[in-house]
Amino acid sequence: MFPILDELSKHNKGKKFCFNFYITQKDMWSLYIFLLLILIIQIQSNDYCSLNSEKCGKTHNKYSKASNKYEKYFKAIEIAEKNYVECTKSNCGCYKNVIEEQLAPFKKKGIDEKLIENSRDRGVLYQLIDGHLYREKECMFPSRCAGVEHFILNIIDNISDAEVIINTRDYPQSSKHFGNPLPVFSFSKTSDYHDIMYPAWSFWEGGPAISLYPRGLGRWDQHRISLNNASLETPWESKKELAFFRGSRTSSERDNLILLSREKPNLVDAQYTKNQAWKSKKDTLNLPPAGEVSLESHCAYKYLFNYRGVAASFRHKHLFLCESLVFHVGNEWTEFYYDAMKPWIHYIPVSKDASQSELEELIQFAKDNDEISRKIANQGRDFIWEKLRMKDVTCYWRRLFKKYIKLLTFKPTLKQDLIEIYKK
Repeated sequence: MFPILDELSKHNKGKKFCFNFYITQKDMWSLYIFLLLILIIQIQSNDYCSLNSEKCGKTHNKYSKASNKYEKYFKAIEIAEKNYVECTKSNCGCYKNVIEEQLAPFKKKGIDEKLIENSRDRGVLYQLIDGHLYREKECMFPSRCAGVEHFILNIIDNISDAEVIINTRDYPQSSKHFGNPLPVFSFSKTSDYHDIMYPAWSFWEGGPAISLYPRGLGRWDQHRISLNNASLETPWESKKELAFFRGSRTSSERDNLILLSREKPNLVDAQYTKNQAWKSKKDTLNLPPAGEVSLESHCAYKYLFNYRGVAASFRHKHLFLCESLVFHVGNEWTEFYYDAMKPWIHYIPVSKDASQSELEELIQFAKDNDEISRKIANQGRDFIWEKLRMKDVTCYWRRLFKKYIKLLTFKPTLKQDLIEIYKK
């Protein structure tokens, strides 16, 4: 009889209205109009609060129209954007704090000759004497040493005499859990190590060697150009809406993405390739190994997964230049530039222990929120393109050496068993 009462009941969580008195027909119409006005005011109030949530005692969320199942991701993005301060690219400004942090364990006592001698078995000894570069004769990885030497030779004219141990192995050497800090330079580490991070040799030479890159990835300056061209050839709108990964099984952390790909190939294309330790299909989760894929071919996909290998992943910096959305798995292993890049600003962070369902939800979030995904992809690409140039890498080497040399408590003298390294 009174449909307006039914409407009021809906807007008041199902509560019913009861009237235990008699009214005239005139009063009934007056009541009807009165209740209609109340309903209009309530609806308008709700609309106002949805647009002005802070004035109604609620937290404003600019992603409020999205599904509630993604609320934690939207919240993470809002917090990241609120706290993000963009670093300056001049004079490798994004990495000044990193250098200070790396050298902090040695600032109190400095670095004496005995400390370096105690580190001799942890890496390759280099000396810079009177503008010349010397190295001990044996180098376990010649291409890696060549990559290191390229940068040192580029900065040697502006560097005082120095003596330094540079580790060209994959793994860091100076554990925080055993003994005092050792002044060993390593390209990658976790928070459990004192090693001093330097830009990996693979910026110039070396890196993982596969059939597509028999001498290793190397030549960052050349990859920057080829990957940028590949991204231009396949813009965001033309990319396949798939998560993509190709790599060998150097870590079991990659298994869940591979298994998800087998269950949902319309969502993920992830397969294991051979590595040097491959013996049978068991090493590729009981399927034949997939073929290797060039870095440029990754640019055909919207979503790219980056996993660590034995240490930090060499493919990390390359993936961003595809201008695809990078899912970076784990945060334990770092290179010198990682800390300047921020989760939810430059990439989507993924737990190293993420289950198949968690991986699926993150990928689906990216697909359902294309505008956000594209924004993060663009920001990640711009950081690498603008702030990880070859000049930035060289700048880091120069600044690192100058700061390091100030900590030496002795003047290096040339050791007779070293060989001289010349510019090519």
